[in-house]
Amino acid sequence: MRAVIQRCNWCRVSSEGTPVSSIGKGLSVLLGVKKGDTSKDVIYIADKILHLRIFEDENGKLNQSILDVGGEISIVSQFTLYGDVRRGRRPSFTEAELPEKARQLYQEAVDYFRNAGINVGTGEFQTYMKVALENDGPVTILIDSDKIF
Repeated sequence: MRAVIQRCNWCRVSSEGTPVSSIGKGLSVLLGVKKGDTSKDVIYIADKILHLRIFEDENGKLNQSILDVGGEISIVSQFTLYGDVRRGRRPSFTEAELPEKARQLYQEAVDYFRNAGINVGTGEFQTYMKVALENDGPVTILIDSDKIF
């Protein structure tokens, strides 16, 4: 499982031209699911996101988590995070999980955040979406449950 996390002042998601979610200060998360991922990957990624200290404390140091600042999370499924462009010019998505299994694990991640008391905005799985946000910092972090980076 792979995530791109951006600290944001706000984030809005629309699906097929219709607004579906909006959050204020917090994190915008693009989440990709790889073939073979399990609930263990969800827990690793979601727990890491919840406790990332990427918000400033009273001294201006990145020392607070989303839980500490009472922020919100927008999470959007993003199979293209597993696009492989090492050969040729068109990405191969053979590592991305099939939609049924990916949807299940994506929903587990959403539920994990909600169970932690976070207000969560989502996209619409398997639709054409537009994500608009104001990146704060900018602060952008990559996480992979295989710990390749």
